[in-house]
Amino acid sequence: MDITRRHFGQGAGLALLGSAASSTTWPAMAQQDYPNRAIRSLCNFGPGSGADIVVRFYSDRLSKLLGQPVVVDNKPGAAGNIATQIAATSKPDGYTILITPGNATLASAPHLFKDVAFDPIKSFEPVARLARVPFVMIVKPDSPINNIADLTALLKSKGPKARYGASTNTAVITAELYAQMAGLQIERINYNAVADAMRGLLADEFDFAAYDATWVAGMAQAGRVKPIGVTSTERSSALPKVPTLAESGFPSFNLTPWWGAVVPAGTPKPIVDKLSGWFAEITNSQDTKEFMGKLATETWAGGPDDLRQLIASELEAWGKYIALAKIEKQ
Repeated sequence: MDITRRHFGQGAGLALLGSAASSTTWPAMAQQDYPNRAIRSLCNFGPGSGADIVVRFYSDRLSKLLGQPVVVDNKPGAAGNIATQIAATSKPDGYTILITPGNATLASAPHLFKDVAFDPIKSFEPVARLARVPFVMIVKPDSPINNIADLTALLKSKGPKARYGASTNTAVITAELYAQMAGLQIERINYNAVADAMRGLLADEFDFAAYDATWVAGMAQAGRVKPIGVTSTERSSALPKVPTLAESGFPSFNLTPWWGAVVPAGTPKPIVDKLSGWFAEITNSQDTKEFMGKLATETWAGGPDDLRQLIASELEAWGKYIALAKIEKQ
């Protein structure tokens, strides 16, 4: 009887060991085989948007590297929050990724909306820093204003009658940050879309505006706007003759929207590391540099730690920017 019990105990022990091995081996095997099926690539904005172009480019290059489909899933709405929330609540297995303009989604959302169903830091595993694109201050093409010093002098002479036009939060923040640093009183004229703001600019409804370099570079080349200052610390390669605001008397001015890739919190580190390596390979390629250059966007490769630090610092910075611009929570 003792022998039977002893053998039974050994068998049960082996079964338990086998079960434990199975429970740890399958996830490990899944990570080793990753990816073995299609990956979902969420996009915060609609098909044909500037964001969609960047997401589709990276998704296509990632698919070619992995030999698996990377399917773009556009989930626009709520200023990008819908896609971000879906990413935050998806299964953390590496098969859902979010390639996102992080300042407009991760860094600013908690400061712009009362009910945000994700935490920019706790809800995600940072994967890779990808790119950055400055904003550019502009005046109408036939304006006598040729630089930031000219603009500042004009606005000071106009006093409370000075105006700027804006149709995005980043445009508002750019103008308000400049006004604060220059000690200006300035009125904001709101527009629903960039096309409306353009008509307002040409009709002298306001004195200046600020838009992303992707849009400005094309408009400047067509002679429809005059760029006078870049918001990043370095000049834009697409607009090399346009000085930065830091060069134009505002040495601490640095407002540079950026792109990053994240996955749901809890995604295994081996998978995050694989994705990070693949994104770095894509971002550092000449093909990507040339493509992003056409969008007036600079590649900015960085790993998980770089992106984690960026999200934390930008979350704090954008809270201050939004408070400065007096943008009320929705």
